[in-house]
Amino acid sequence: MPTTEAGPLGLLGGTFDPIHLGHLRLAEEAREALGLARVRLIPAGQPPHRDTPLSSSADRLAMARLAAAGNPALEVDDGEIRAATRSYTVLTLERLRAELGPERPLVLILGADAFQGLPTWHRWQELFALTHIAVANRPGYAPHGRRWPGVLSPELDETCAGRMSTDPARIAAAPAGLVIPFDMTPLDISASLVRDLLAGGHSARYLLPDSVLDYIGLHHLYRPN
Repeated sequence: MPTTEAGPLGLLGGTFDPIHLGHLRLAEEAREALGLARVRLIPAGQPPHRDTPLSSSADRLAMARLAAAGNPALEVDDGEIRAATRSYTVLTLERLRAELGPERPLVLILGADAFQGLPTWHRWQELFALTHIAVANRPGYAPHGRRWPGVLSPELDETCAGRMSTDPARIAAAPAGLVIPFDMTPLDISASLVRDLLAGGHSARYLLPDSVLDYIGLHHLYRPN
């Protein structure tokens, strides 16, 4: 069940088709680097920026729960899976604000690539009033400077002006509004890689938790017809 404790709460959304160790390591390193009390994994129900997931919402939720089991700092939110609408982040954040109140610090965890595309998101400029945004330096991006590509859209640069901080301690002092970079271990694992391996009859062991791999095998996911 979701926690009601205080302290900054990290939010990591994704299709999770399937969830893998790259997702889990990102959650763990964000928790440690940013001083988060916990990280909530939020599987998307109907992702607006991606193709329809290959596995069902129920399967992706079950795999996320298996992946989070055993780590008391992780929890799983099924709100987007249960919703009948597309999985827009701003709607999820509004729901979480209603659940958790206006004062608790929320931290949306994004990779540099997702952050760069933020201006394409639904009601994206409203996100800063609802959450902090933590930008992870993922593989393929320079591990220096602003921790994301140096060339951003003028609209994004203008919106983020005055919000930038390299001090994670500031997260706990306000419920929302900051943009904070942090480093992460470069694990070049993707869900598409896992799916391709499994579809080709190859092993995906050590790319995702054994419990998730066992679930995939039991339910015959990502296998060729």
